[in-house]
Amino acid sequence: AELLSKEKELVKAEEIIKQQEAEEKAQKEAEAAKLAKIKAEEEAPKKDEIIKAKVAKKGTTVLGKVELEPKTKKPTKKEAPKASEPKEEEVPKTEIPVKKVDQLIKASAGKLKGVKITGQKIDLSQFKKPEKVEKKKRVRIVKAKVDPNKFKKGRKPRREAVEISPEEAQKRVRETLEKLQGRGKKKSVKNRRDKRQAHRDVAEETNQQATENRSIKIAEFATASELATMMDVSVNEIVTTCMGLGMMISMNQRIDAETIQMLAEDFGFKVEFVGADVQESIEEIEDTEEQMQVRAPIITIMGHVDHGKTSLMDYIRETNVIAGESGGITQHIGAYEVTLESGKQISFLDTPGHEAFTAMRARGAKVTDIVVVVVAADDRVMPQTKEAISHAQAAGVPIIFAINKIDRPTADPEKIKGELAEMNLLVEDWGGKYQSQDISAKVGTGVPEILEKILLEAEMLDLKANPDRLAQGTVIEASLDKGKGYLSTILIQKGTLKVGDYVLAGSFSGKVKAMLDERGETMNEAGPSTPVVLLGLDGAPTAGDEFHVMESEQEAKKIASRRGQLQREQNVRTQKHLTLDEIGRRIALGDFQEINVIVKGDVDGSIEALSDSLQQLSTEEIKVNIIQKAVGQISESDVMLAAASDAIIIGFQVRPSLQARKLAETEQIDIRLYSIIYKAIEELKLAMEGMLSPDVEEQIVCNIEVRDVFKISKVGTIAGCMVLDGALSRNTGVRLIRDGVVVYTGELSSLKRFKDDVAEVRKGFECGMSIKNFNDIKVGDIIEGYAEVETKRTLI
Repeated sequence: AELLSKEKELVKAEEIIKQQEAEEKAQKEAEAAKLAKIKAEEEAPKKDEIIKAKVAKKGTTVLGKVELEPKTKKPTKKEAPKASEPKEEEVPKTEIPVKKVDQLIKASAGKLKGVKITGQKIDLSQFKKPEKVEKKKRVRIVKAKVDPNKFKKGRKPRREAVEISPEEAQKRVRETLEKLQGRGKKKSVKNRRDKRQAHRDVAEETNQQATENRSIKIAEFATASELATMMDVSVNEIVTTCMGLGMMISMNQRIDAETIQMLAEDFGFKVEFVGADVQESIEEIEDTEEQMQVRAPIITIMGHVDHGKTSLMDYIRETNVIAGESGGITQHIGAYEVTLESGKQISFLDTPGHEAFTAMRARGAKVTDIVVVVVAADDRVMPQTKEAISHAQAAGVPIIFAINKIDRPTADPEKIKGELAEMNLLVEDWGGKYQSQDISAKVGTGVPEILEKILLEAEMLDLKANPDRLAQGTVIEASLDKGKGYLSTILIQKGTLKVGDYVLAGSFSGKVKAMLDERGETMNEAGPSTPVVLLGLDGAPTAGDEFHVMESEQEAKKIASRRGQLQREQNVRTQKHLTLDEIGRRIALGDFQEINVIVKGDVDGSIEALSDSLQQLSTEEIKVNIIQKAVGQISESDVMLAAASDAIIIGFQVRPSLQARKLAETEQIDIRLYSIIYKAIEELKLAMEGMLSPDVEEQIVCNIEVRDVFKISKVGTIAGCMVLDGALSRNTGVRLIRDGVVVYTGELSSLKRFKDDVAEVRKGFECGMSIKNFNDIKVGDIIEGYAEVETKRTLI
């Protein structure tokens, strides 16, 4: 009995141990699954979570006890039979290794004998080719037999003449007259007459359209392929026709106007030659009233030379710009934008007053809204003043008179108003319609009042423009800068111009690389009535040309190329050739002379003005022939052209390059350099009249290069220089040249070597200098020293 009870207890203990082992295994599996789940969550892509900071708690928080050992069910309290003892006595069984015996397995390959029947059927109908569809037989159309004798040539039988009575003849005549006059007896007669008239009208319209279709509009010097396209014929026919006329041409060769006329007549066409404006017209976009916005007025200041136009602008702008103008006269059109104290903006154009700048004043009157004519109170109404008034009246713009210099003792404003009244220009003080204001540009008297009158006139004009469109405007001036390229001063009249736009101006185009205002500051965009300096065109357009912003660069280049071609053609057409009559006239005169001139300048407007003035000096005995005029410094090619054509070179505000100067000395070409336009005109006039006498002439005594620049607060800008050739002395006049263009002409204020004042510095030595009233000196500038020497002058 005791043994049985012990055996039962042992069995119970074994069951308890097995139960504990099963629980431990289940717990381990649960932990493994939990770890696998955590690992999967860590490997999964985490979403962006916003982690909010929790409020930190002070002190320690008791959370409880953490059991580190896994819980196990305690066995029953019966401790007599220890279940762990028999488990400890168990000895792990050792596995006896079984020896592997290599066995050879022979491959049993059996050959198939005979046909193996699988029992499956294959439908062979799918491999049949589609049957051909029988075509219907064509049924020939049997034409009716033609009588061979029907179209035989020969005499046809005469119709027998039927004699009619006089009564019948009169009746037929009367019926015919009634038909012609529309008085037929029946309505059908009138309907037939109307029908015939309608047919006649249609026929006339058709003939007119045919005539129009047989006329072509083409530019001169077009290519053979372009002409063939216009006439709707092949190029080979054009080439063959030209070969018949004794000319060998290719399909891309340009043909002159006479040949085009001849070829068109051969093919039955009429030719109408068109210019650049018709050939490459740009579509104008009309702005609606909702798109229009108020814009600033454009004011052009006009008047005689030295009557105070630039002084008035100087006072308005509160900057000293007169010091930069040679001889105290304005050489270029100045475009400025002024913001008044009230916040309103006004754009000013300051035009030159010298008589040579007629074309510039005419352009200024065309692009402006209001003209301010400046007249000196101590002078009279001069010819250029009358010309400026005429330009303004021709352009149809309002005129405001500014009677300047009233601060002088000899000023008489009433006298000026009386002279204006003699020209039918009554001012408001005298009961007229023209506004006037007595001012002193030097002191500033009356300047605010004239600005108020300008704004009042602008409000009456109701000036508006659409800024939300492609920009359009006028070229005011153009020049060439060696470092920046071609610079064009433009005035925007419509739309907004932005950096990166594709611009077409005359026969030139380009992408806007940068825009500068009158102070040299960069701009990203400019709206209506804004004057800007444009960088990016591939040439210098003519002052007065319109500019347009195009949709693409290809479109702008295409139109510019076409305009350039037409301009070259026009220049070829207008060249005057020597005729027999001209030769006979020269032989009769005996002493006929011709002066060939090459004009180079810094801006296009000055070149145009100088060329026009020189050509006006031509007489019956002496002729001034301008063979070339261009923007930029005098180059070697200009000297070679002058040598080939026996010409003189006139430079206006430019200087020749070193190579051009040496070549001119070798070829003995006369180069005349001027900074004031009327001096060039006067000297050429003296040369033409044969009145050249010993005169004061400039002689270049040294060339100096700026190596370094120092700025001292009380002294100004000091230039550290190296004398390249010649000798520099204290009384030598200096001319600062930057990229071949004269920037400033003046005299030295100090000349030092190290710390000592010196009277002269020779070639190869360094020195320090400062220029009187000028501080804009940069490294790399060339300073040219000159002296006035009396020499005997020769023209050619």
